[in-house]
Amino acid sequence: VSTQSTGHSTMSTRTFAALSRPNLPVFRPKALFSASQGRWKAHSFTYARRSIFYDATNGLTEEQKEIYEVTNKFAEKEMKPFASKWDQEEYFPKETLRKLAELGMAAIYTRRESGGSGMSRQDAALIFEVLSRACVSTTAFLSIHNMCTWAIDQFGSQKLKEKYIPSLASMELIASYCLTEPGSGSDSAALITSAKKDGDFYVLNGEKAFISGGGDSDLYVVMARTAEHKYKGITCFLVEKGTPGLKFGKKEKKLGWNSQPTRAVIFEDCKVPAENILATPGHGFTIAMNALDGGRINIAACSIGAATECITLASEHAKVRSQFGTPIKNHQSIQFKLASMATQVVASRQMVRLAAQKLDENDPQKTSFCAMAKYFATEKCFEVINEALQIHGGYGYLKDYPVERYLRDARVHLILEGTNEVMQMIVAKELLK
Repeated sequence: VSTQSTGHSTMSTRTFAALSRPNLPVFRPKALFSASQGRWKAHSFTYARRSIFYDATNGLTEEQKEIYEVTNKFAEKEMKPFASKWDQEEYFPKETLRKLAELGMAAIYTRRESGGSGMSRQDAALIFEVLSRACVSTTAFLSIHNMCTWAIDQFGSQKLKEKYIPSLASMELIASYCLTEPGSGSDSAALITSAKKDGDFYVLNGEKAFISGGGDSDLYVVMARTAEHKYKGITCFLVEKGTPGLKFGKKEKKLGWNSQPTRAVIFEDCKVPAENILATPGHGFTIAMNALDGGRINIAACSIGAATECITLASEHAKVRSQFGTPIKNHQSIQFKLASMATQVVASRQMVRLAAQKLDENDPQKTSFCAMAKYFATEKCFEVINEALQIHGGYGYLKDYPVERYLRDARVHLILEGTNEVMQMIVAKELLK
């Protein structure tokens, strides 16, 4: 491996030799987007392509294949070797997230003119899928940060965009999304965190629950009630860490997603400038729902990445594990499991890509497509991961094997960004109009 400084960041230009099978043709992406310079900056990569028929490369444009290859190389080198350690030690890898930001992945679908990468939702789904093959938890947090950055780009004043987006795009500032409360989960519009006008400020009081990055993030995108109307009485605020009255609960002990901290975010007479409102007072619920359309695609993509990796792990295990005098790959029951698993992953990916396309096109039915994709992909991919653990037998239950971590990390995807029961309600409502 040879390295050469790029001059613009700590990221190096690398030439990746064709590893393990040097006689194969090599693939050379022409460019990699550098958000810090707001343009496509050439980076030289050389390596062998390893194709898996059920993987993410099918149906991609040449540019998306380049994104895939660069993202995959980063994930394999900078994330996968450390994912188990991050999980076990509950370590939040901010330095790795900032390296991803150097590649333009902290503001993926934020507009270039605002300082983002200007990619599509389909590109974002691809990136999150590939990164999740290495570490679901860290990738999921990156998706939340992207959602916050996008919200500021779409709904913030020019002053707010200039103030926050460059630092969010570099992850000098890290952002968290604050909607859920102890008493309002699926019924998110029932939130009771209040914001009372006080001159040029609003005074916030209340509590947000299960906030990824809570206590560690630098900026909080907060939904609070400014009027009695259930939906039109919600306003979106940007609250900086260090604001008097902003406090945090204890770090939660979780089944999965351990490489990102989760805490309650508490407001006690927290005074926020009125200029920190996104859009206008009363527009918060619309912002929240628009953000969640993309969030659902992102989290579904994370499930697909985890399931794809687990198929690989299960397939490799089936080749070396023998029972009844033969490798278990020769048992038809294992073959049928693997065939079903691959089919479910490919179907999930197609649904997510269709939903991402609908979101890119601002299709009137985008919310329903995003809900269907999130419901289907997270359910089916969790089943795939569970089957992968079953194929591993008792070994799959050990932390020496990564499949149990993928299972723990992917389980919450059926709950967050709207439970899968709520996803079915959204789809049924559209059907029954």
